[in-house]
Amino acid sequence: QVQLVESGGGLVQAGGSLRVSCVASGRTFSSSAVGWFRQAPGKEREFVACISGSAAITYYLDSVKGRFTISRDNAKNTVYLQMNSLKPEDTAVYRCAARPQGWSGPSKERADFSSWGQGTQVTVSS
Repeated sequence: QVQLVESGGGLVQAGGSLRVSCVASGRTFSSSAVGWFRQAPGKEREFVACISGSAAITYYLDSVKGRFTISRDNAKNTVYLQMNSLKPEDTAVYRCAARPQGWSGPSKERADFSSWGQGTQVTVSS
């Protein structure tokens, strides 16, 4: 198993930007796709973005396309989610998740991810 720790969340005004990070330890995760999911109070956890092991392929939730960018630095075992033009409806706990070792293709399905971080709170005020 890989251990994942998120950081970078916080409070920002609508229209602002934040970058959240996900650092992996326990094994290198360059062979694993990594995704970001979010959960707002009273709502289901939803997929936000995913990046393949090689960073060649990315998937996004339609409502964040053009505003969010997922990237990774495998040398640092880190995946980033750059969030621009933030909206109040982006408020949620953001969690990163990794697919099992060797599963480098991206996915939008929670069940495809075997390791999860604890999450970081992102709050966007109007």
